[in-house]
Amino acid sequence: MPRGRPKKQNDNEPSTQNTAANVGYEAQLWQMADALRGSMDAAEYKHVVLGLIFLKYISDAFEEKHAVLEAERAQGADPEDPDEYRAENIFWVPPEARWPHLKAQAKQSTIGQLVDDAMTGIERDNSVLKGVLPKDYARQALDKTRLGQLIDLISNIKVGDAEARTKDVLGRIYEYFLSQFASAEGKKGGEFYTPRCVVRLLVEMIEPYRGRVYDPCCGSSGMFVQSMEFVHAHANGNGNGGKAKTDLSIYGQESNYTTWRLAKMNLALRGIDGQIAQGDTFHNDRHPDLKADFILANPPFNISDWGGERLRDDKRWQYGIPPVSNANFAWVQHIVHHLAPTGVAGFVLANGSMSSNQSGEGEIRKALIEAGLVDCMVALPGQLFYATQIPVCLWFLARDRRNHKFRDRRGEVLFIDARKLGSMADRTHRELTAEDIARIAGMYHLWRGEKEVPPEAVGGLTVYEDIPGFCKAAEIDNIRKHGHVLTPGRYVGAEGQEDDGETFEEKMKRLTETLREQQAEAEKLDAAIAANMQELGYGQ
Repeated sequence: MPRGRPKKQNDNEPSTQNTAANVGYEAQLWQMADALRGSMDAAEYKHVVLGLIFLKYISDAFEEKHAVLEAERAQGADPEDPDEYRAENIFWVPPEARWPHLKAQAKQSTIGQLVDDAMTGIERDNSVLKGVLPKDYARQALDKTRLGQLIDLISNIKVGDAEARTKDVLGRIYEYFLSQFASAEGKKGGEFYTPRCVVRLLVEMIEPYRGRVYDPCCGSSGMFVQSMEFVHAHANGNGNGGKAKTDLSIYGQESNYTTWRLAKMNLALRGIDGQIAQGDTFHNDRHPDLKADFILANPPFNISDWGGERLRDDKRWQYGIPPVSNANFAWVQHIVHHLAPTGVAGFVLANGSMSSNQSGEGEIRKALIEAGLVDCMVALPGQLFYATQIPVCLWFLARDRRNHKFRDRRGEVLFIDARKLGSMADRTHRELTAEDIARIAGMYHLWRGEKEVPPEAVGGLTVYEDIPGFCKAAEIDNIRKHGHVLTPGRYVGAEGQEDDGETFEEKMKRLTETLREQQAEAEKLDAAIAANMQELGYGQ
């Protein structure tokens, strides 16, 4: 086994790690909630369920604080003072929106209108949620009996009290439901959801400790949630010298209005304050002057209807005008445009972006490489995404590759071929394991010159070295020889084979003897078949 290569789980074995496919009660809750969907389309039902879970979460947190204040009335506390809650970053929940009130009315025919009134009241009293919550529970098409049953089901779980927040119960449920809806909706649903393992890999690689984080097509805000989780996970040092602090500013944009609402709810649930704008990023850039320290994105792949014909002279196209027929290199250049002078970007694109020469894409890619912006390329395994079966890759760009934090990497690009990594989470979807993510990110960090990469994550290495079949640091002249194609398989070579200690002469002698034995066995079988055919009257 080549150095640095951990034992890979058999692709046919079920994953035993705590993945999005086997997290326990979340799956049971999903099965019960999905059974209540009836004939409703998953895209509609998504907002019904996630809206109720959000309502339960903020009501749990409110009720817990309400009980504390009630017990302190004698000391002058007022349980009905909104400022008591806002002072501790707890949403104020007006009486008509409190979960016990809704639960008590769950079997009434008016429950849909009561939920709508609850959502309206919460938006009215919490400006950050204005225009975000779903308010169409009273519509005729929504079965009120099923809605009441769903409320009863959600009533049985605590998602917003202190203990549940410590365990991130809500986060796990919300994440699991988002992934299940993405799966249920297929291509359409996957547009708002990037698999958690892919987001985690992007975040682990670019390490957004502090500064401005931007996602120009933020979907349901998974990149931001994972960035904050990364900071919290590293807050006590954990190998980074204690440099992590929750000092991130969040900026995002999402064109789809209902997905934008999901994004806002997803951040609000976790108390993350972000400037998330709604609108078309290409034609109505809502953060035009932003220069971000970190950019994370999963743009829609290969879109042809992005309105490129109206943007021929845009200032963002510094490295070439992207084709009207494909927005891939419009996204790349939009990202470059918004990078700070020392900024780093990691994003997902279709594999074609690494080698396409159509409509000037090859010239744009060449210009990006020659400008020294391309830092690392990662080829991912298939079956990771719900939205597409198109093979995908990760691009990592860096504005300043002298990068005073790391070593001088100018004139060099790291290629990682991760296509053989991952394990099957179910029959149709693959997930990168925690070990896979640590290995890929670890090799990138070693190559950048970081000193605190856990050796156990990278096969015991303490300094970077090429691993045939997995990673290669290629010089710019080598990339030029390949026509500025960025496909990792072109550079990493074949996986090394273990030396079994057998000499060439010994091996040839053994293989020759085996061949002769097989030939003799084949002659016996041919004779037996001929005899049988003779008996059946089909001999020559």
